[in-house]
Amino acid sequence: MTTRIPVTLEGNLTGDPEYGASEAGNEYARFTVAVNDRRLNETTKVWEDAGTVFHRVVVFNQQSRHVANSLRKGDSIMVAGELRFGTYVDKESGRTHETRDVIADNVGASLKFADVAVSRAPKANGPDAEISVTGPVVAPVSYTDAGIAR
Repeated sequence: MTTRIPVTLEGNLTGDPEYGASEAGNEYARFTVAVNDRRLNETTKVWEDAGTVFHRVVVFNQQSRHVANSLRKGDSIMVAGELRFGTYVDKESGRTHETRDVIADNVGASLKFADVAVSRAPKANGPDAEISVTGPVVAPVSYTDAGIAR
């Protein structure tokens, strides 16, 4: 059994997202988020930088395309996901290293310091995605003589 550690990050992209696909065809986007900690200096009453922590993030499937197409270096973003730990062996030295990554469930532009225009992607894939459907039209109950049974 693994421990699930949910995380929410707010920070800035350190570079453009790297988009790709695995050999099995699974799409992904990788990027790094810099989270700056600021604290009020009690003596000077001035806000000061208290350090930066860098988090590696990966997001999968359709959302990875949206991230790669929409976000750029320096953008302020928010990430909700899960912290995962792993290990790997360096091929040159043979030493084992630990990794820490965030597997993102949701990624979005932060609206704290920017305006964002949203364009929706179709939910369907294939030919049906191109058909413009307005959806069903329903008359309000008050126009239909339908009563409400209680």
